[in-house]
Amino acid sequence: MASDQIESVIKKIIRQIGRECAARGQTLSETLVAFMVKAVVLDPRNDFNVDRILTKKDVQNLTQLCVTRLLDTTNPSLSTIKMQVYFDMNYANRAELLREQHCVLEGRLAPVVRDITDSRPRVQEEMKNVYQKIVSYVLLSSGLGSPTDMEVVREVTAALQSVFPQTEMITFISLSKKNKEQQLKNLAMLVTGIRLYNKECGKGGRGIDDLPAILNEAIPSATESVDEGLNTCHTLAHQYTALLESMQEDLHRYTQLSSFKLREALFNVRQYEAFLCILLSDAITSAQEVEKMNVQFAATMEQLKNTVQNKVSIDTREVFPLFVALSNLWTSFQDEILLLSFLTNMTNNLQQFLEIQSQLFPEEVLTLLLEGVTVKSDEERIRETMGTRVNVSDFKNQEWLFPETTDNFDQLLIQYHGFCAHAIGVKGLTLPGNPAIGILKHKERCYVFSSREAAYIFAQDPDKFIQLNVEKAKEHAELIQLLELRHQFEYLAPYAQARNADKCLMKPTTKCDSSTQTDTHILPPTIVTSYEWNEWELRRKAIKLANLRRKLTHAMQTDLSHMRRENSTQVYLPKDVSTQTKRDNSSNVPRPQIFLEGLRGGSSPTTHMVKVDLTRAVDET
Repeated sequence: MASDQIESVIKKIIRQIGRECAARGQTLSETLVAFMVKAVVLDPRNDFNVDRILTKKDVQNLTQLCVTRLLDTTNPSLSTIKMQVYFDMNYANRAELLREQHCVLEGRLAPVVRDITDSRPRVQEEMKNVYQKIVSYVLLSSGLGSPTDMEVVREVTAALQSVFPQTEMITFISLSKKNKEQQLKNLAMLVTGIRLYNKECGKGGRGIDDLPAILNEAIPSATESVDEGLNTCHTLAHQYTALLESMQEDLHRYTQLSSFKLREALFNVRQYEAFLCILLSDAITSAQEVEKMNVQFAATMEQLKNTVQNKVSIDTREVFPLFVALSNLWTSFQDEILLLSFLTNMTNNLQQFLEIQSQLFPEEVLTLLLEGVTVKSDEERIRETMGTRVNVSDFKNQEWLFPETTDNFDQLLIQYHGFCAHAIGVKGLTLPGNPAIGILKHKERCYVFSSREAAYIFAQDPDKFIQLNVEKAKEHAELIQLLELRHQFEYLAPYAQARNADKCLMKPTTKCDSSTQTDTHILPPTIVTSYEWNEWELRRKAIKLANLRRKLTHAMQTDLSHMRRENSTQVYLPKDVSTQTKRDNSSNVPRPQIFLEGLRGGSSPTTHMVKVDLTRAVDET
């Protein structure tokens, strides 16, 4: 099938699955359904191969499997996939979120800006209306107070008149549209800075919240909430890991716990933990930025107070930059409020995907299962292996990295999200890797391990265990994002390819480098070189042509020049010759240092002079 036909069939399948789930009371997004289709197709136990034409039975089978998994609300795997889809669709880093927010603000202010820049007032009343619109723009763009609060409007108007009186409206109207927009932004920053200064002096500031105080109180609260979620995740992950290890060691325990979906629950907790770590990192970054901005804001405000003091007239070149600096810092405070609100909402919304843990493993059930089981935390596992290290001499063709021999060791990009590369495919566990044991660099990728023994086993045949990890990710599709394996699944063949080399599930995307070039001037030049704009030059050419009408050309040939041949000679050009003289050399002689003592005389009537020669010898220089 052609790629367009395959894409069309997949879209139909996705829509069909969505309709069936909706008919059973579950409204799901197309992104989630598409992810589930991919998960079902990748699972080698389902034996799908889309390289062949899908029959009606294949489509029905695929649809049924996807619907069954999407409606199984007791499966932690589905909650993990929903969590991943939600995070991918809603999370944005600081730069992206602020850029989007600024674009939204500019879009909301665009009609007001357009109304101001396109207006052409002629009478005084129209001038006054445009000025009021400028006041509204300044108030809306700053976000300091409500436009319906008349006291706030009067305060903004007074601040604007101090830097932009209505008498300057004529000059403003004469500007180009681009210059008008730039001046509006400058006026908004100046007015914001003036209002912040007045609030600090106790002369205004109505509708301006104390953002630094709000942030200083809200950031620790948000960080504490994320920390509580992380502690819960760590506890559950450690307990699930201990139960899974006990299943592998004791057959009786395996029979007892096989009905529980411990492995899927572990992956769910680990994914929740990874997302909370991202949010916690953003919260810490926000706290650091707020701390720096508090210092800068206080310093700028103090400098402005010292500049203004009680002066009647002040040079605008001194205070205007300070007002703009205050405005920019306050905008940064507003951005941090937005970021903090976003992080808080993300943290609260992620909690719904962890609720399945309490449904599958109530506290009393989990306590009963953990009887006689030793639970180790990730930190304890790492401490147990701190004294062990890989012996590099045991491996001839493997490259191992250690802290003392590798620059930027802590910044290396570790595969599988820092989990042990051996335990994932062999045991199906996400054990924390210990870089102190040694980081294996294989095919430009770095791998860590939970123990020295695991490192030795993996290093014997890394490709084999990497493939085992890939197969494990095919069985549990949530591992693709948890272990950061998306780049591998763009070029991976399915499980069915091992049995049939002629067919594959996912072919590598064909790519090629191409370039195009266009002519600088597509049409031939139309410049008339004989064109003259100067009428005196045209007059001169006309006179010249008129004179040529009365001119005759005469030619004659003498007997001496008849049939004379041309002679030529050839000479050898002189060649350039150069010589080199002897080289220049120089030497350094000591500087004479001679001192005379006693020239000023003394107590005796006669003068006794002493000559002291401190000049160094030639061989000492």
